[in-house]
Amino acid sequence: MSQKTITRIDLSEAVYQKLGLSRIESAELVETFLDLISDRIVEGESVKLSSFGSLLVRSKNGRIGSNPKTGEEVPNTPRRVMVFKPSNILKQAVLDGHKK
Repeated sequence: MSQKTITRIDLSEAVYQKLGLSRIESAELVETFLDLISDRIVEGESVKLSSFGSLLVRSKNGRIGSNPKTGEEVPNTPRRVMVFKPSNILKQAVLDGHKK
């Protein structure tokens, strides 16, 4: 399995190759898409991408944790976290080990 990270440039290049837009238009399209998703998540909304998955914002309650090195109790404050929930189609593709 490859350890390559897909970057915005990679996404822009894929849009350029598949759709035939200019490189500038492709980069702007990717930026707009990612900005739209980011804005919705920051506002606390869920984002569902059909056949891919959902990005959800969950609230976690405060609790008492412990420092694993010292065993000292440490308070964890309430916070919001982002969670990715893959679609069943993506889960199955991963299990089968092939592209959709």
